[in-house]
Amino acid sequence: QVDLAESGGGLVQAGGSLRLSCAASGMVSSINTMAWYRQAPGKQRDLVARIFVGGGSTNYTGSVKGRFTISRDGPKNTLYLQMNSLKPEDTAVYYCHAELYTGVRFQDYWGQGTQVTVSS
Repeated sequence: QVDLAESGGGLVQAGGSLRLSCAASGMVSSINTMAWYRQAPGKQRDLVARIFVGGGSTNYTGSVKGRFTISRDGPKNTLYLQMNSLKPEDTAVYYCHAELYTGVRFQDYWGQGTQVTVSS
């Protein structure tokens, strides 16, 4: 079991920046990957960025490459998403995700979500 608590959302003008945080607690040593997803009204939840905990490699969806940076502070068990040059189309609820590997199967955990609104 892992609990995820996001923070850092809010309202920002286009071109501005925000940093999201996600504090993980529980079985953090079993986390394989952590990621940020987002869901705009009426749309499906999509992957924004992912980080592999073991090796630190990352991947991003195309629309945020060069603008967003995912990172993780291991000792603090905290995931971050630095979002720069924000656009109105980045408006969505952002969710933190953790994938655990228990040695038998993979398990998915989600945070409660944090709203990001970018005004034009």
